[in-house]
Order: sequence, then C-alpha cells, then structure tokens
Amino acid sequence: MNTDPGKAFIQSCRHYLVADYLPKIRRCLSNLPEEDVWWRPNPASNSVGNLVLHLAGNVRQWIVSGVGGRPDIRERAVEFAADGAGAGAAWSRSSLLEYLEETLSDVDEVLAALGPGELLQRRVIQGQDVTVLEGVFHAVEHFSMHTGQIIYVTKQRSGLDLRFYEVEDGIARKNW
Repeated sequence: MNTDPGKAFIQSCRHYLVADYLPKIRRCLSNLPEEDVWWRPNPASNSVGNLVLHLAGNVRQWIVSGVGGRPDIRERAVEFAADGAGAGAAWSRSSLLEYLEETLSDVDEVLAALGPGELLQRRVIQGQDVTVLEGVFHAVEHFSMHTGQIIYVTKQRSGLDLRFYEVEDGIARKNW
C-alpha cells in the first residue's frame, strides 16, 4: 500500500487513463461502424472521432509537453475539423485507437517518471500558470468527461449495453 499521497495521486492518474478510460474507448470504437465514428448530432457537437483526436491532443499538450517538457506539437483546430472524409479521411477507427494508445503510452511514461516532489512545481500550459498537480488533474478529469461523451454517443448510435461491468451480489466488477 502506498502511503505517500503524491505517489498515490500519480499512480491513480496513470491507472484511470490507461486501465479505465482507454478500455472503455476501445470498446466504444469496436462497437461503432466507421460512419458512426464521424456522426455528429448537429454542427455544434463533436463526433466520437473528433473527441478521440481531441483527447489525444489535449493530454499530450498538458502532460507530455506541459509536464514532461517535450515539444508542443498540438494542432487543436485539426482535432475538430476532421470528419472522416476529406481532411479526416486518414482516420479510421483503428488508426484513431492506435493514435490514442501511442499518446497514452507517452503520457504514462511521463507520469511514471514524475516524482511527488514535482507536483507543486509551476508550469505554463495553454497560457495558464498551474502546478504540475493541477495540470495532471485537469488532463485526467477532462479525459474522463469526454470518455463519458464517447460512451453516450456509442450507446445512442448502437443501442447496445456496452457491458463495462458485471454486477454480482451488488458489486460491480470490471468486464474488460
């Protein structure tokens, strides 16, 4: 059992990103036809494909670049312009998932190297002066919010119970 709150925080963030949110997104993408990956309910909303690109861009900017110090290569407008045709034609379900997995591998590498003593250091990320802890927390909660949107759209479009959990004796157990 980890008794250091900083280490516990970092470990939890790594777990949620890689072992909780990613498997849920993986299951969503595997249950959506290609055309539904790019479906938008209206012009003001984003498709699952846009959300996956946005998650990868955001978590790379906040954690890999902002916390880890690597170059910021994000092109935010591209994340939302992609539509599965034309500018977004290169993004199939499998390529979106591969891109997200590669990004989360880089994120996990940065978080694994992060020491608890660094959590109160300051960084400027997206023009905001934040502590490393605030930056990591923001990236993880942002990832969680959009994962929920991806799940909602997947259920709406597929009509499926994605069976993330098996409930037995009132206890929900992960099903991935």
